[in-house]
Amino acid sequence: MSQQPGIDRALPSKHQRPPFWRDERVLQVLTQVVFLILLGAVTAWLVTNYRVQLETKNLLFSFDFLHQEASFDLSEGPQFSATDLYLRAFFVGVINTFRVAIIGIVLATLVGLVIGVARLSSNWLMSKIAGIYVEIFRNTPLLVQLFFWYFAVILKLPRLGTQGQAEAITLPGPIYLSNRGVMMPWPRVTEDFDPWVPYLLAATVVAVLLIILRRRGMKRTGRPSFNFLWVVAAFVAIATAGWLLIPDNPMYLDRPAIVGDKVMQVVGGTFLSPEYAALLFGLVVYTGAFIAEVVRAGIMAVGHGQTEAARSQGLSETQILRLIILPQAMRVIIPPLISQYLNLTKNSSLAIAIAFLDVYAVSNTMLNQSGRVVEVFLMIMAVYLTSSLTISAIMNMVNRKMQIVER
Repeated sequence: MSQQPGIDRALPSKHQRPPFWRDERVLQVLTQVVFLILLGAVTAWLVTNYRVQLETKNLLFSFDFLHQEASFDLSEGPQFSATDLYLRAFFVGVINTFRVAIIGIVLATLVGLVIGVARLSSNWLMSKIAGIYVEIFRNTPLLVQLFFWYFAVILKLPRLGTQGQAEAITLPGPIYLSNRGVMMPWPRVTEDFDPWVPYLLAATVVAVLLIILRRRGMKRTGRPSFNFLWVVAAFVAIATAGWLLIPDNPMYLDRPAIVGDKVMQVVGGTFLSPEYAALLFGLVVYTGAFIAEVVRAGIMAVGHGQTEAARSQGLSETQILRLIILPQAMRVIIPPLISQYLNLTKNSSLAIAIAFLDVYAVSNTMLNQSGRVVEVFLMIMAVYLTSSLTISAIMNMVNRKMQIVER
């Protein structure tokens, strides 16, 4: 055949590479190398500047200051005095932060679950109230809410005064609410608690064995061998038997009481300071609104045919929600739920705004007295990083357990 005019016979080879300044792979590598060089240069400049500042003040990068006396008091958390070390002060702050984070996660999950289900309720009033709650607390800043709960609610509660004056709001329990905080009953152990420990261990072992047998039956037959209530019943039965066999009660419920003639005060039970109560309540209400939307989205992701099939089998609405919808919705709920747990933990640092002595507030006092800015902030970052990674690891394990395993 004759070659058509105007067409070059020499076609480029598919193995021919373009010049390096036009090669996309080379440009990607060069871009990353340049970025690493710039990052290293900035890091070196920061380190050099920090070393110069330390040499000017005749200081060295060190955590030895943690073994010096703190010279300040802490009124929140484990017992602490001004003669204790900075290290113990930091430890108290970490404990206070974990107190807020752990209890807040549990309560916010319960609030979010209830509100999320209520938003999908067929009851018009319940659905609207849940919707108003979500819109209000999700769309206002957390800091503003903390100020509201602390200054406009907690501090405006009745004052503990003399006899005949307003004392406190009394709730069943008894639970006392006043401007000094929340006083509530609390379990206390007695000298006979140690003899009861072997019974608790035996109850735990039996419960674990029953759970293992239940799971094996589920793998073998596709359904549980027995109801989970048998596990709970076995644990309670063994623990109750131990309680009755030992000479005296191993625990008792310490109830608060208002005492005093001129100046009234509450003794007994446990005490939640106004700062702790406002912070915990604010975090729970705020995060619960976000979790409610996560729960609502997870429930709506379950196919409507699942509900119809369950109704055709004669299950009640409660059984459908507990046995059919929520187990499937959890596969959608858990991933975004991790983010909300992390947000609650990190948002607890706003406690400094209402003078709650969390790890950031305590560390701020340490920083002002010792002048160790970098060391203190590295410690703060390590605490929040460790807590966040721990929460993520635990929730990712739960998420893997909940996912559908394809065979």
